[in-house]
Amino acid sequence: MTSGPREWLRRHPLAADVLLAGGLVVAEVVLIALTPRDYWPGRLLPALGWSVVCAVPVAWRRVAPWAAVAMAVATLAVPLLLGPAPTTQGMTFMVLTYTAAAAGPPRTAVVAALVLWIPVAATSALAPPPDELLANVSPAYLVLNNLLVGVVSYSVGRAVHARRASTQALRERARAAEENQRSLAERAVADERRRIARELHDVVAHHVSVMGVLATGARRVLPKDPGAADGAIATIEETSRATLREMRRLLDVLRTDAEPAAELAPQPGLAGIEALVEQVRDAGLPVTLRVEGTPATLEEGVALTLYRITQEALTNALKHAGAATAQVLLRFDGDTVDVEIADTGRGPGPDGDRIGHGLVGMRERVALYGGVLRTGARPGGGFRVSARIPVEPRDAAA
Repeated sequence: MTSGPREWLRRHPLAADVLLAGGLVVAEVVLIALTPRDYWPGRLLPALGWSVVCAVPVAWRRVAPWAAVAMAVATLAVPLLLGPAPTTQGMTFMVLTYTAAAAGPPRTAVVAALVLWIPVAATSALAPPPDELLANVSPAYLVLNNLLVGVVSYSVGRAVHARRASTQALRERARAAEENQRSLAERAVADERRRIARELHDVVAHHVSVMGVLATGARRVLPKDPGAADGAIATIEETSRATLREMRRLLDVLRTDAEPAAELAPQPGLAGIEALVEQVRDAGLPVTLRVEGTPATLEEGVALTLYRITQEALTNALKHAGAATAQVLLRFDGDTVDVEIADTGRGPGPDGDRIGHGLVGMRERVALYGGVLRTGARPGGGFRVSARIPVEPRDAAA
């Protein structure tokens, strides 16, 4: 059965149970057809009609369960009226017992089973079925056989109930774990955004401080040296444009969280990468730095991003690569700048120990400047982190 009909039957339990009751009647017809004609019921059509009547409680087993139990018990009068009971009757009792045990709490399931099978046991003991095949069977055997069928039906239903409860508990745990993981990821992103915002705030504050100093100097030298004042004003103009760009990015990162830093010193940039490489080399990881192309004058935010990516990648390599070597490549290609940090270590472990909050920070920084970040294992072993960031001309309009 495809998922479409199954889902439809799940939403329409009465229709599903009517089909099940019809299936029991069809099974009765098949059993009669396979039985030798000598053992067919004397009146075939009334027997099939009683088979339908005995199957009706199955159609109501979920819509009106106690009414279905009462109807099933009432069909115990069939053997007294028409001779041998149809096979549908026994199957109905088993289905109702299973349903009560699988869907209801233990007390309700036990009560339903007792209401169903105590009358069956009493009928088997006091009024044995008028069936020639069972004429010589002891009533005690019939009682034990019916009780055994009832116990098995009840046990199967309780096992299904326990499995459903366990599956539901696992789903709840998985949902809770997913929500917790999502919350941790959102918190990590928020933490990285705040850290980036603090650093960009320092960049902007430094630019503003520089403009203030230049403006003061220009005002003082303007009467004596207009040329020097003009140069200072040009620098202020260029710095103001860069400041506006950084402010726009700062607002994109900051959104509604504000945690500015008080320091006005500029953050590390390209000039700090060489010192960073030396520091990591002194810590025990052989690192080489290679620069390709003509170094461009980058915005301080872009330079800071390149520095932080290199810092995070080399820190991870130092922690996790083991006995390895690393290489930092800076490539300037006109309108883009690339940074690639690769090591020859053991690569990421099965639990992803090379990927954590640092990756979140890298992605946030690179995305802020419209770049692309790629991380992963190298084909020849080890790990690689590479980023490509567009270079915006310093004199571009904000």
